[in-house]
Amino acid sequence: MTEAEFIAALRRLPLHPGALDLRDDAARLGDLVLTTDTLVEGVHYLSDDSAGDVAWKLVATNVSDLAAKGAVPVGVMLNYPLRASSSPYFASPAKAGAQLRNGDGEGQPDVTSATSTGPRPSPGKQEGGDGESWDAAFLEGFADTLTTFSAPLLGGDTVSLPAHAPRVITLTAIGSNATAPIRTGARAGDLLYVTGTIGDAGAGLKIAQGQTGPAELLAAYRRPQPRLAEGRALASVVSAMMDVSDGLLIDAQRMAAASGLSVTLDLADIPLSGAYRAFAGDDRAARLAAATAGDDYQLLFAAAPDVALPCAATRVGWFSAGTGLTLIDAGEAVPLPGNLGFQHNR
Repeated sequence: MTEAEFIAALRRLPLHPGALDLRDDAARLGDLVLTTDTLVEGVHYLSDDSAGDVAWKLVATNVSDLAAKGAVPVGVMLNYPLRASSSPYFASPAKAGAQLRNGDGEGQPDVTSATSTGPRPSPGKQEGGDGESWDAAFLEGFADTLTTFSAPLLGGDTVSLPAHAPRVITLTAIGSNATAPIRTGARAGDLLYVTGTIGDAGAGLKIAQGQTGPAELLAAYRRPQPRLAEGRALASVVSAMMDVSDGLLIDAQRMAAASGLSVTLDLADIPLSGAYRAFAGDDRAARLAAATAGDDYQLLFAAAPDVALPCAATRVGWFSAGTGLTLIDAGEAVPLPGNLGFQHNR
């Protein structure tokens, strides 16, 4: 079953009105917006990514969803796997309403951070070589990240994990004051915009895998920067908004489909950083690679042509009546690539 098929099946289940028919990246409960993301070792990060970088990405991917709703972070909840090699303090699964604690909740300090998942080496490669030291490094990075985004820990759950199993770590983020329309709100005639630059994280992944390239591209992959300020500024003037996580092309297509429209995207208008151009070039192939790589965590939004934007953004396309994605390059029709972006079980 593909990701799209599975979500379609979920829509046949009893849904809360706040689920928004599962057509957005976040749910609503009154003034609150809720989102959750999972990082899987070997899928969402590399085995030699540091525990601190994994912690950052775990939080940042969730906070990016809040940014796309114009929300302010309230707090997060963590589900964290403890390897069999971890110390007894970490090994006992626990559930708590307000904090993650050791098994009986007595005599130990509150656990205030958690790790995300990714491809791992055999034990011994990272942070001193065992689960306990990786956990400790993750906790330190997690604490710093929560402080950076003003997203304190609310609670969560711990589970035991066999020594060589890949980590699977989940974070749920809660925000307030969400005012942005969901991704279904685009209207025919709206323009499509994106903040920042596209493709840096995809290039950074290649550098993390061994290619030589600029440090700023590697940082874009390992430490994405959620656009919270831009999200709050844009929330009241856009028709629809989401973050770019799986790739510019596939996410633009998803916004158009959710809004019952077609979208045209011009490769020539995609904003590329100087570092990306130096690393990958500026030809059509390089722009297609940038537009399908994902992990950008920029804001993608629809707005009427006469709207004065409150922050910097680049127009990359427009919406029309109809269905589907049309790709052009400076006015020349371009065939859609076989891969528009990341999809689970494509």
